[in-house]
Amino acid sequence: MFVFVQNKYGQPLMPTTRCGKVRRLLKAGKAKAVKRCPFTIRLLYDTGDIVQEVDLGVDAGSKVIGVSASTESKELYAAEIMLRADVTESLSVRREYRRSRRNRKTRYRKARFDNRVRSKHKGWLAPSVEVKISSHLKAVSDVMTILPISHISVETASFDLQKLKADLKGLAAPKGAEYKWGEQLGFWNVREYVLSRDGHTCQCCRGRSKDRILNVHHIESRKTGGDAPNNLITLCETCHKGYHAGTVRLPGSIRRSANFRDAAFMGIMRWEFYQRLKETYPGMVSMTFGYLTKNARIGNGLEKTHAVDARCINGHPCAEPLGYWYVQKKVRCHNRQLHKAAILKGGVRKSNQAPKEVYGFRLFDRVLYNGQECFIFGRRTSGYFDIRLLDGTKVHPAVSYKKLKLLEHSRSILTERRMQGITA
Repeated sequence: MFVFVQNKYGQPLMPTTRCGKVRRLLKAGKAKAVKRCPFTIRLLYDTGDIVQEVDLGVDAGSKVIGVSASTESKELYAAEIMLRADVTESLSVRREYRRSRRNRKTRYRKARFDNRVRSKHKGWLAPSVEVKISSHLKAVSDVMTILPISHISVETASFDLQKLKADLKGLAAPKGAEYKWGEQLGFWNVREYVLSRDGHTCQCCRGRSKDRILNVHHIESRKTGGDAPNNLITLCETCHKGYHAGTVRLPGSIRRSANFRDAAFMGIMRWEFYQRLKETYPGMVSMTFGYLTKNARIGNGLEKTHAVDARCINGHPCAEPLGYWYVQKKVRCHNRQLHKAAILKGGVRKSNQAPKEVYGFRLFDRVLYNGQECFIFGRRTSGYFDIRLLDGTKVHPAVSYKKLKLLEHSRSILTERRMQGITA
């Protein structure tokens, strides 16, 4: 296993496998540990700064990022980072609380339609996209702190959404100017398009209710599926009210069609991530393409994983693999809902979160329990915590802080080492 090394000033040096020497340096006070996983030390005496050429490959994605750093002969670091998928839901919940609060406290407040972030800040991106871009940049910066990276190669996939939708419907692929014509061409809004698409006919009773009032219904909740046309369907008011009252069931054929959310994410973030990376590390970044990665992987008989793809992206598919990799998970840094929704007696609103530290422990701290490393996923002021593994497996729902040993304080990206599918 590699131990990553920094010089006296925090600059990365080449990693080492001489664990005995590392142990002696730590014991003699000539080095100190700065990170537990991956294990990193900082030397406390002056050293040289001669390093080798290390190339970093980044396999960008909407759900998982693959990262691999290699020399020409050996892989030094490999990781897969799981991105957050709860941002959209968190924003929806925050919007519900905000509207409820304004309705209670400022009932006659006028709507401020011109006070919009996107109108004040050019280049604004949706928070669900922005958090993915920042997570990509954070993953790269974490590697830069432990390895002397000389070059960064990035693969960002691009998707032809209109061609994908045409293939799904069995239509001919768009050509030339046809790419300017979306499926809602000629319609004022999404509602008008959905009604026209469904022939102004209720898709539940097919007009048998004789109700002429038509509504546009969300197949999945707006919080989950959004206002995309493939999540909307035409229902008469009788069927619509009956469905929400629980007296009417929709036919089993009414389902949301294929979701292209991940493809849309990549289309939005690919160039923004690449440009920000070039600005952060000028002269070190280049872009590659998916067909080159696939050709290198198949040509060398490698398995299909994000970390392996990243090794092909950095230009060293034949480098000796590590035999293990780091699994990482991006977690939230703050809880934006500061108070509970329910009001206690006396008009008191209870805080929605425990103090930052409870008996010396924080949320997402790495702890040791019965010889097993795990993370704190929930805290109680009583001192009983919910501890789990990185993949969410529950270890104990309410263990006393007295039975826990703090290994490392929380970070925005949690990490554990895995070998052959087993947590190390």
